Amino acid sequence: MTTMTTSQPKKTLTLKKKPSDSDVTSTSGGPRKRSGARARLVAQRELTRRRTDTFDAELADAPVVETSLDTAKPARPERSRTAERPKAARRPDQDAHSQAATAPVVRRPRSDARNSPSRIRVAETFRVFTPCPHGLEEALAAELNALGFDDAVADRAGCRLTTDWSGILRINLYSRLATRVLVQVAHRPVNTENDILDLAYNTPWERWFGAEQTLRVDTSAIRSPMQSLQYCNLRAKDGICDRLRDREGQRPDIDTVRPDARVHLFLDETSATLYLDTSGESLFKRGWRLDKGEAPIRENLAAGLLALSGWDPNAPLLDPFCGSGTILIEAAWIALGVPAGIWRPFAFERLRNHDDRHWKDIKAEARSRIATRLDTPLVGCDLNPAAIEAARQNLDRAWLTPDTIRLEVADARNVLPPADHGWLVTNPPYGERLEDSDDDLWWQWSQNLKQNYSNWHVNIISSDLELPQKLRLKPRRRIPLHNGALDCRLFVFDMVKESYRREKK
Repeated sequence: MTTMTTSQPKKTLTLKKKPSDSDVTSTSGGPRKRSGARARLVAQRELTRRRTDTFDAELADAPVVETSLDTAKPARPERSRTAERPKAARRPDQDAHSQAATAPVVRRPRSDARNSPSRIRVAETFRVFTPCPHGLEEALAAELNALGFDDAVADRAGCRLTTDWSGILRINLYSRLATRVLVQVAHRPVNTENDILDLAYNTPWERWFGAEQTLRVDTSAIRSPMQSLQYCNLRAKDGICDRLRDREGQRPDIDTVRPDARVHLFLDETSATLYLDTSGESLFKRGWRLDKGEAPIRENLAAGLLALSGWDPNAPLLDPFCGSGTILIEAAWIALGVPAGIWRPFAFERLRNHDDRHWKDIKAEARSRIATRLDTPLVGCDLNPAAIEAARQNLDRAWLTPDTIRLEVADARNVLPPADHGWLVTNPPYGERLEDSDDDLWWQWSQNLKQNYSNWHVNIISSDLELPQKLRLKPRRRIPLHNGALDCRLFVFDMVKESYRREKK
């Protein structure tokens, strides 16, 4: 058998510092010249600053617009019912620096001061929906409650809550389980696709973004009577673009790859809800994983497995099928107190009302709480040397020192536990990943678990619902989860040595 030990003394574990903008200089020694998408962002912030300095009037519209079909609608110019073809997406590197550096900021025509972006009031609250993978709803609600959002409640595939704008920023920064943070901006009963067009047109989008920014609209539905979700998506997009054209003189361009603003339309049996996406890319994209391995598990699902297993961050953790190291890196960040979104960008940073100074203060407070030493033993092994190498590269991109996690090429059937108690959390090979369908792998691994892992909590996620029978172990819990499109279970076993004495004989 292989015993995973090391004779070297434990080192102090530190997070590497990410270089700041002031540390980066051009080859000429002067300040760094911005170009591409960054220049566009700087130009947009300058535009917002000028507008808010000129117009400080508050929007009369509430942050959550709820109207009925009988509500009087402002006159909207007649337009073709046929959805027009989206414009080509802007090239992020097309003269961006020269425009930001020399061109004056062009102000769009406005009908009155109410059409200008306003500062968010301190006491203003918003309805928020935070989607997550199926099966993690209760865990996400517990996480949000621990972050101070007492009214967060689990819902279908996510959680609902109310909070102020600072709370929205904090959820994006700290949540390990949420997929996005969606702010509800409009809700109304709808009967036809044109009701969706009217709802989108009557929503004050100019508060959040304008014609100078790119847009993407996504639509999802549950039991909606609408015939075509694609057409509903076009109606919502047209309503948004028409409103901005009427108030600012130009329609925003459509960009389905890297938009400045994202809007989500959700339809059910009787109503439509419009959400502003404050996250941008899905929150499980922490910014460190490039090597995903053969069957990657998403970062927020990995964090969910740790939460559902009840892992104590002060206790040892072992992943004997670690692959590219996702579960272990998530565990290291949890133990060190590293916020999940500390080193990634967010969509709210490109909105008109973004307060960059306030956001930097929130991140500075979060960084001040990150621990610089990790005494928790985190151990990973895999039979594939390429997987271990990918895990080491991901470890480096996650700003963790090499000694944070012990990684070794080893066979799970022979690996001994690194301590006399702890947690085993793993995503073993199954389905296409398992080349040898012989049950000997599971029987031999279970023999190792029974003989050597007394007082360990074993947690295994698998789409093979017969895995407990193959392991000849009785799970204490079976938690339904989804790993992407796969219907899975998290099997929870408590290894007690006395229970297997007869079998060993």
